[in-house]
Amino acid sequence: MNHSDAAEKFNKDFDRTTWHDETLWWVRQKRDRAAFAIPEWEALRETASQIKHNVLSNLDTYLVEFEKNAQKNGITVHWAADAHEHNEIVLSILKSQGVTQLVKSKSMLTEECHLNPYLEENGVEVVDTDLGERIVQLAGEVPSHIVLPCIHWKKEEIGVLFHEHLGTPEGCADPILLTHAARENLREKFLTRRVAITGVNFAVAETGEFVVCTNEGNADMGVHLADVHIACMGIEKIIPQRQHLGVFLRLLARSATGQPITTYSSHFVRPRKGQQMHIVLVDNGRSVQLGREQFRNSLKCIRCGACMNTCPVYRRSGGHSYHNAVAGPIGSILAPNLDMTQNADLPFASTLCGSCSNVCPVKINIHEQLYEWRQVLTKSGHSPTAKTLSMKAMSAVLSHPAVYRLSGKIGRFTLANAPFVVNNSFNPWFKQREMPEPPKESFGEWYKKNRSEK
Repeated sequence: MNHSDAAEKFNKDFDRTTWHDETLWWVRQKRDRAAFAIPEWEALRETASQIKHNVLSNLDTYLVEFEKNAQKNGITVHWAADAHEHNEIVLSILKSQGVTQLVKSKSMLTEECHLNPYLEENGVEVVDTDLGERIVQLAGEVPSHIVLPCIHWKKEEIGVLFHEHLGTPEGCADPILLTHAARENLREKFLTRRVAITGVNFAVAETGEFVVCTNEGNADMGVHLADVHIACMGIEKIIPQRQHLGVFLRLLARSATGQPITTYSSHFVRPRKGQQMHIVLVDNGRSVQLGREQFRNSLKCIRCGACMNTCPVYRRSGGHSYHNAVAGPIGSILAPNLDMTQNADLPFASTLCGSCSNVCPVKINIHEQLYEWRQVLTKSGHSPTAKTLSMKAMSAVLSHPAVYRLSGKIGRFTLANAPFVVNNSFNPWFKQREMPEPPKESFGEWYKKNRSEK
């Protein structure tokens, strides 16, 4: 189902759509208050953008430096060219340990690689320990937001879900009690699972360490109780030096949820005695994106979700309408790089208003890249046939003034005397809007008449 069809389905529930829209805008407002509370906000954004620019220009050097230092620290480093190779590496580590159960904290990379279903197909039980991800996992869904995975769920619906799976009292919709029930259920998983998987927010080339940011502490709980820690990381998450963390940590939480900083910013430098620590560095199309000059800045993304919270299209269409692990504006410029045919609809799911670029903490020109992708996709033959033909027809009309004036007269006559020709279900514009009342004359005719009268 393409974005417009999925969005139409989402919008059939008017109350949910309105609530989803207002809740995300409330998060956007929290972001604004947190950002504007510090006078150096724009300087931080510019600094972070320049650091990332340096990283992308020297990515190979920093990755090799990180590998060398991580190995010195006792971390086993793996390289994966694509999602399948990443999944195979993780499975091979599990098999070497004789493990068929594990806990996993939030990792958008593993969602991108479809790790959960891959492991489950190979007899491995995966328990997501982030509360939002646990909710959508129990529901048989994928996250709809990279920071707020179950933002599309209401507490009453979560109460029904937990009653079915966790045995909470029927009709209970108290967030405190539901959270407590999830904590009790997960505690046994933490205590008995020998392997924990985490994502990576930042990896420091200088020291070979990596940082995982959470608000619930679930990553720490899983890792510190496990015998094996597997961290999964996109190769763009590298930063040059530890001192640069101060810039990104101040930006990340403020942009994501309006907090000064995440509750837990956990540094993993080396495995503890008797523990194994693995990190899987994943390309999965990132090198290709790096080679696309007009799109390489998209790799600066720190996965804060600010562009989603502000986007009027995302807020009123829901994350699942983007049919990708990363939704919203940033997902719409990352996904076509992975598969142009499958994701050709996403760059068009935007008003190009530029709000996403305005709030991006690393100053990615998201709306400009959305426009660029439209050009690339259209020139590559990935736009729908009907749209291509209609644009060619419009081009012909707009290129010939006489044809343009005649078309205007025909359009005004049709709207005035036969409105059913355009006011019907075959016109997508009419589905959500009333067609305007036709003017009596065109602007050109009005201007010519009034100028002659003067």
